[in-house]
Amino acid sequence: MRSLNSLVGNSASAFFKVLTTHCCVIKLGTFMDVCTANNLLNAYTRCKELGIAHKLFDEIPHRDTASWNTLIAGYVNYGNLVTAWEILKLMNRCEFDVDGYTFGSILKGVAYACRVNLGEQVHSVIVKTGYEENVYAGSALLDMYAKCQRVEDAYMVFECIPEPNSVSWNALIPGSSQAGDHGTAFWLLDCMEKEGVRLDDGTFAPLLTLLDDSVFHKSTMQAHGKILKDNLEFENTVCNALIISYSECSSIGDARKVFDNAVGVRDLVTWNSMVAAYLAHEKEKIAFTLYLDMQKMGFEPDIYTYTSIISACFGKHIETMENRYMRW
Repeated sequence: MRSLNSLVGNSASAFFKVLTTHCCVIKLGTFMDVCTANNLLNAYTRCKELGIAHKLFDEIPHRDTASWNTLIAGYVNYGNLVTAWEILKLMNRCEFDVDGYTFGSILKGVAYACRVNLGEQVHSVIVKTGYEENVYAGSALLDMYAKCQRVEDAYMVFECIPEPNSVSWNALIPGSSQAGDHGTAFWLLDCMEKEGVRLDDGTFAPLLTLLDDSVFHKSTMQAHGKILKDNLEFENTVCNALIISYSECSSIGDARKVFDNAVGVRDLVTWNSMVAAYLAHEKEKIAFTLYLDMQKMGFEPDIYTYTSIISACFGKHIETMENRYMRW
């Protein structure tokens, strides 16, 4: 049977392919195999067909921990923490063992909803089940605390992980910056390098988005230097984050240099970021020229493009009307 992961996309045709595969599984009588059933379950959740996925889950004769984890992750990714939490409680009542992936999924939902009270309950279970040193569970836990602005708790969890990986560091660094402690964030960045953990786009992109004021221009340049050192300047998400950061640091020239050097890696977000940067700095003529250039390069404007353009035009119109009124 073909890999179900290769079938899953964001279109109706992908959903139809999953349905077709499901029919084949029933005909072949392989649904009793829990691995096959879990693959189908995963495919439906990734198609955001949670109703069908849940019905399928109820029909799996011999569920395992992966079955529960897949359904929990599906609801979390769909933004339904309430149902995911109920499934977790049912999993516990049915006496299935939780693992690092269970904790990782539910904590992702807790972090998104900023329900730190639920996160503390999960933390308690992690300690009771001996998963506090598990890098997957630990990283998810510290990410939850960091996103809920409980940085000290996040750091305590970090220290319990014997061998933190890049995910662990990448959760802690922007958490410190978000709490306003940019000095600690860059100190952690240096520590990460000294520990020999590879810096990646997940390290810099979240950090750069928090450097959003002219006082952080030097910090942005410092981060840019590390990006060049680690050959990450052509990573799309890093380029976009650099453009936004330089723009918000009032350095439109540096933002444009990053944009010009990003030939071959620009996407719609890159163009939108540069257009928005020029509009924010009242360089409407250059912004409109760039708007036309992006279309010539085959990039279709989206809602964010039009919002930036219309907002700028509307703002200028209001300013003109105010000037006329003042002259009266």
